Amino acid sequence: MQKTNIKPIKQKKCKQCKSLFTPMKPLQCVCGFECAKAWGNKQTTKAINQDTRRRKLASKPKAELLKEAQRFFNLYIRERDKHLGCISCGTTTSNQYAAGHYRSVGAMGALRFEELNVHKQCNRYCNMELSGNIINYRINLVKKIGLEKVEWLEGPHQPKHYTIEEIKQIKILYKEKTKALTQINEEPARIGWDE
Repeated sequence: MQKTNIKPIKQKKCKQCKSLFTPMKPLQCVCGFECAKAWGNKQTTKAINQDTRRRKLASKPKAELLKEAQRFFNLYIRERDKHLGCISCGTTTSNQYAAGHYRSVGAMGALRFEELNVHKQCNRYCNMELSGNIINYRINLVKKIGLEKVEWLEGPHQPKHYTIEEIKQIKILYKEKTKALTQINEEPARIGWDE
């Protein structure tokens, strides 16, 4: 007579009620009919919500996507210039900072997502009350990036007509760049650690 090595069936935790049970089938993930019904309903609802979200994203108007991409771009600029003062007046004591465009989006839409064109600016005073405080902005921008680059910004540029896919890629890019920069800015100082 041959001996058969039959392994005992391991108990599992029910995905619905979290109690331990002995499964009848290898892929069984719930303990019984009531839990299977509840688990199935939960999975169906989850799938419907994901599908709805996917369809909403696909049907978003271009203007709304552009606004979202701009928000992530501006967030990146504020994080990039976090330790600097306002590009126009130099203040570091403002309550709120904006990502101020040297050449405005209305005047030069092609430079909307050009990092050389956008810098941290105190929102209420320079950006809003002084409409960008553009004379001081230019003086300090020349100091920051050089005259050649400022003149390039001031030169002619081909109009840019972004596709929906390009806008989505810009949003993803600046979301990732901001996340990476935030992690760098929050790392503790490592002075003397490598010595």
